[in-house]
Amino acid sequence: MVHIDLNNEWKYSSCFSDEMLLMSYDESSMEAVRLPHTNKETPFHYFDEKIYQFVSCYKKHLEVQENWKGKSVLLTFEGVGHVAKVYLNGELLSTHMGGYTAFTVDLSKHLVYEQKEEKAPLNILTVEVDSRENLNIPPFGNVIDYMTYGGIYREVYLEVRDRIYLEDVFIITREDQLAIQITLNKEPEMTPLELKYNITGCNENDSTDIKNKITLLDKITHLSIPAKELEKWSLENPKLYNLHLDLTHESENIYDTKTIRFGFRTCCFKEDGFYLNGKKVKLRGLNRHQSFPYVGYAMPERIQKRDAEILKWELQVNAVRTSHYPQSKHFINRCDELGILVFTEIPGWQHIGDEKWKQSACENVHEMVTQYRNHPSIILWGVRINESPDDDEFYQMTNEIAHKLDPSRQTGGVRFFKKSHLLEDVYTYNDFLHNGSNPGLDKKAKVTSNQEAPYLVSEYNGHMFPTKSFDNESHRLEHALRHARVLDAIFEQSDIAGGFGWCMFDYNTHKDFGSGDKICYHGVMDMFRNPKLAAFVYGSQGDNQPFFEVSSTFDIGEYPSGIMGDIYVFTNADSINLYKNNQFIKSYLPKSTQYPHLPHPPIQINDLIGELLVEHEGFRHQSSEKMKEVLYGIQKYGIDQLPIKYKYKMVTLMLKEHLTLQKGTELYQKYVGNWGNEASSIRLEAIKNGQVFRVIEKKSVDKPCLKVEVGTHELHEKATYDVSDIRITAVDENGNRIPYYQEPVKLETWGVVELIGPDIISLKGGGAGTYVKTLGLTGDGGLRISQNDLGVLEIGFQVI
Repeated sequence: MVHIDLNNEWKYSSCFSDEMLLMSYDESSMEAVRLPHTNKETPFHYFDEKIYQFVSCYKKHLEVQENWKGKSVLLTFEGVGHVAKVYLNGELLSTHMGGYTAFTVDLSKHLVYEQKEEKAPLNILTVEVDSRENLNIPPFGNVIDYMTYGGIYREVYLEVRDRIYLEDVFIITREDQLAIQITLNKEPEMTPLELKYNITGCNENDSTDIKNKITLLDKITHLSIPAKELEKWSLENPKLYNLHLDLTHESENIYDTKTIRFGFRTCCFKEDGFYLNGKKVKLRGLNRHQSFPYVGYAMPERIQKRDAEILKWELQVNAVRTSHYPQSKHFINRCDELGILVFTEIPGWQHIGDEKWKQSACENVHEMVTQYRNHPSIILWGVRINESPDDDEFYQMTNEIAHKLDPSRQTGGVRFFKKSHLLEDVYTYNDFLHNGSNPGLDKKAKVTSNQEAPYLVSEYNGHMFPTKSFDNESHRLEHALRHARVLDAIFEQSDIAGGFGWCMFDYNTHKDFGSGDKICYHGVMDMFRNPKLAAFVYGSQGDNQPFFEVSSTFDIGEYPSGIMGDIYVFTNADSINLYKNNQFIKSYLPKSTQYPHLPHPPIQINDLIGELLVEHEGFRHQSSEKMKEVLYGIQKYGIDQLPIKYKYKMVTLMLKEHLTLQKGTELYQKYVGNWGNEASSIRLEAIKNGQVFRVIEKKSVDKPCLKVEVGTHELHEKATYDVSDIRITAVDENGNRIPYYQEPVKLETWGVVELIGPDIISLKGGGAGTYVKTLGLTGDGGLRISQNDLGVLEIGFQVI
């Protein structure tokens, strides 16, 4: 088998016409592009979504080899948004409906090997791409709360195989064996055909080596391989293996080879939760769109994988839902490698169309399952249009397709109303109950139509409390605490398999949604994957690595009347030490009455006085505690509205401690109010296993500067261009993000890289980002980031 990547040297035009398609030889007016490609780069926000909704044209010259004659030449598109008509030399070969799954076109009988006209190039591939949203296919037909973008936005490749080849290999992992279904592209023309198989570990140090061979007599063959010596794929140890196959004839000529990566694991949703390898696991995840600023869906392998890495290492979740469509194989591959569980689903958003539309949805199910079913990370097929009404006949078909193609996994279907008809195996429900002051989630019994069915919360929060990175601190904190409350409810209710917060990051959306600027600010991160406070709730729940962040800048002017209220620390530390103006105040333990079920509840900092009244004001300990209660009561309610219990304690202190009203006022101003005094400095230490693993210092900002996080400094020109993500933040001298820095930043590249997006951007909530891409050349390049007040940073890149 020969594999040829076809991502370079394409011609593109956004001004499509029938004449352009027919004029196969005049490409002078077309733009040279590389794949993945978006049909229209967009502004960051405030743009008309119609700017990418048009029909465009892509062309490429195919170079064929004489020895391809008589063989199968297969052209595969990983993703084209949203209807693709594929022509070869002006002849229409295939029309694919749907922008989120791959499709293959057989070129074998249509390639030209001999020059017929002296000036006419051979084998011109033309792709007509319809990216309009009035198409009669999912997810279109009504309003949609996400932008759908367009273009050939995933990779394209060519495979040259023999006249008979391995069309599909499906691996089902069971308790002690592998059940493998092998499908040839057609019935064997000669017998016997021999299949040699070899299972090896993906790690170089893995000595696994299981070999054997069988005879194939039919188009479909089932094979069972004992697998007792294989390690289980798990969240902590996502062990992967390769199944390598050689298809030969008795003459030992190799017809075809195929390698499939897989993980050996079992998974099952039950009435009381989700089980991986027989062990109950609480799913703690987020929803992900596949979009990025400026280029929509069109990002190459590295950037797709980066989202999985952010989910695993920064957000420390164990699961993700690919809302609301199948996503890049690179993202799913990385989930396989990192041990992230995936709930993937067919395209759609609330609307169910006519019979032709439904047929397209059924085809989406078929393509989704067959293309993704060897991924160990995938645990559930979503076979219902997101948030759609009941349609039993339609959903009986989608379930039957999924179960027939993959009997090893269960199905789910996302709805946002209770007591829905349940044709799937798992009742998946968007629970938006929580409004900040009520329970985090509904009880399963109130929601499901079948109490014995497994139950999974597929969305929560999101539109209930949109939050921008530049909202005030109390709003951003409430956003974080709402996620904490729902997570606590998920862990409290043992019969809920888990939940997926809405959502991983902000995203561009249609005019009907969002904040008027074409952005939904529902993410726990911004569009460049800079974290909001809510992201820290998720990061603190994991144990992959130590985590420690604080909710506040400790600036009293941020709050009405200078009353800060409680501060929260999000951490998986064993304890926290708090210092004020270099004086030890208190140690805090992760014990919480507010969030008793979370593995690592937020730590509430409600005392910035500690024993200072004892040490510096001569109070006895008991009187000190009463005095603190009074001072904090005055802070919360004001002296005129002070509840009677605080007044009583104040009278008691005046009698026992000879406290005067003037002295009480001085203590309030010194330890609580602080209005007009010099700003305090705060230091917090996070301790794990007896060691301080991180120190956070908060004080007034004197020397702000730029901070950048670079995805990689080493870029690779392989199958296509490569991209590095750069996250930019304004920070103080202690590395803390300063949330109201909004100034413009200048970006300049040099060498063998270029920017994606504009060269002048503004920080939003103290954060922004950009992307740098390769140009098909090797060598050195760089990015200069400059801001008039914060200085200049230079980042180097090596392209190899």
